[in-house]
Amino acid sequence: MSELPELGKLNRKELASLVGVAPMNRDSGSYRGKRRVSGGRSKVRTVLHMSMWSTIQYDPKIKAMYERLAAAGKPKKVALVACMRSQLTILNTMMKNGTHWDEKLA
Repeated sequence: MSELPELGKLNRKELASLVGVAPMNRDSGSYRGKRRVSGGRSKVRTVLHMSMWSTIQYDPKIKAMYERLAAAGKPKKVALVACMRSQLTILNTMMKNGTHWDEKLA
């Protein structure tokens, strides 16, 4: 919370970009490069990364999302970052609405 005081005040795209889990393009003219995540607040991103391993293990919805992406041929790190962004969106919504964690809604 102290590393991300904007939680609950920004929309999901702005927050993902601020943390560094939003895909950034590397395009120039007709060249279309790969999308990568970069920049942002590394401490928050590190905490999300470590907590995501536990979340994938115990949260059925996030686990299903991770397995679906991995089965579709996405690299595991890409699937993990997508789950991190989803978790960040859930946390942002919880802070905006002032609600507690609810497994049914997540």
